Amino acid sequence: MQLHQILFSQGFGTRRICAGMVEQGLVVVGGVPCTDPYQDFEPQGMVFEVQGKRWAYHERAYLMLHKPAGYECSQKPSSWPSIYTLLPAPLRQRPAKTATQGVQAIGRLDQDTTGLLLLSDDGAFIHRMSSPRHHVPKVYEVQTADPVTDRQVEKLLAGVVLNDDPKPVRAAACVATGENALQLTLTEGKYHQVKRMIAAVGNAVTGLHRSRIGSLDLPADLAPGEWRWLAEDDFPRLR
Repeated sequence: MQLHQILFSQGFGTRRICAGMVEQGLVVVGGVPCTDPYQDFEPQGMVFEVQGKRWAYHERAYLMLHKPAGYECSQKPSSWPSIYTLLPAPLRQRPAKTATQGVQAIGRLDQDTTGLLLLSDDGAFIHRMSSPRHHVPKVYEVQTADPVTDRQVEKLLAGVVLNDDPKPVRAAACVATGENALQLTLTEGKYHQVKRMIAAVGNAVTGLHRSRIGSLDLPADLAPGEWRWLAEDDFPRLR
């Protein structure tokens, strides 16, 4: 693949902009500045630098973000900064066949909710991870206003009725982890589901953190606001 096409596929700008960066000597491959935008390279496994910043080629983008509080999972936020401002420009600008460029969040977390968020530009992966048919479990650490009772846990496991659906919504797992804390596992993602389920059993959420998707835990060394590429051994944990 020609170098300017590689840069374009990774989100470094239009083909013309990418060709111009190469011609200006702003792209380094294997420690050597390249000035020919039409030079061919094998993209798989390729690592290069653009304006001094290292970048590894990825045909598709799959990443995790430790979402901090105070950010909206929206391209057009209304009241809070967008989570996409936490990502480097190439991830936001990767070309797509749809009208929306760049990686997209898989599901949403409220602005005051923290924790593990996946993003990708692979439509099939986004659909598989977000579709309720695939029952991918998501684990939430919940802080509550009032002490958690055994009866509340029992109700969450048995199922509660929310105001937009007569069919009861059940937690796949629920266990009290403290006097005012519980761990809740869900396999579907309705609007404000955790908060509404807790309200339905007579309590209220004061803090919410997503700690796991599938069997993939939020890494302890990934600080709020930081992101990383998914590793090959992460994918089986998301099934």
